[in-house]
Amino acid sequence: MQIGNLFLVSAPSGAGKTSIVNAALVADSQLVVSVSHTTRTARGGEVNGENYHFVRDEEFTQMIEAGSFIEHANVFGKRYGTSKAEVESKRGMGHDVILEIDWQGAEQVRASMPEAISVFVLPPSYEELAARLTARGEDSAESIEKRLSEAKLDMSQAVHFDYLVINAEFDQAVATFASIVRAARSARAMQLQNPSVKALVEASD
Repeated sequence: MQIGNLFLVSAPSGAGKTSIVNAALVADSQLVVSVSHTTRTARGGEVNGENYHFVRDEEFTQMIEAGSFIEHANVFGKRYGTSKAEVESKRGMGHDVILEIDWQGAEQVRASMPEAISVFVLPPSYEELAARLTARGEDSAESIEKRLSEAKLDMSQAVHFDYLVINAEFDQAVATFASIVRAARSARAMQLQNPSVKALVEASD
């Protein structure tokens, strides 16, 4: 079976990364998301095992020591990690796997899995990002200021990603992301996993 692609999707908090990914998942059955482990508490409406695997600090530490993560990072005082076994299993079944991770995590994954395709979602402006964070009503004023400060560093890392998606108009941003996924499936390395395609290419040599 053909091994699926691995997409790394990062963004500053409030840029719309999760909404874009969710829309792509609904439209494309071959796409799946890897559910990360985290030590933070669930927000309203989040389901354990669906949005995140919510674990205690002790369990997270044990997983690090066991080498269970392909990446892990500390973000706003909480830890996040991506399960190696889950990613490998889903890719092995032919799914294209999306990792929603911060730029530090993406950096770790690229070091060990250079075939990963990285996408950074940007807001149209810093002012718009501030407005979105305020409008969603999930954080205190102090927390929003901290997130905005962190966002400047996050956005400076966008230059290290393969693709940039500007989320000014949501439907267009989703379409742009979908086009990146389609292009990746046509890459030479992916197509040559297909025996019939490989036979055609080899026959023409």
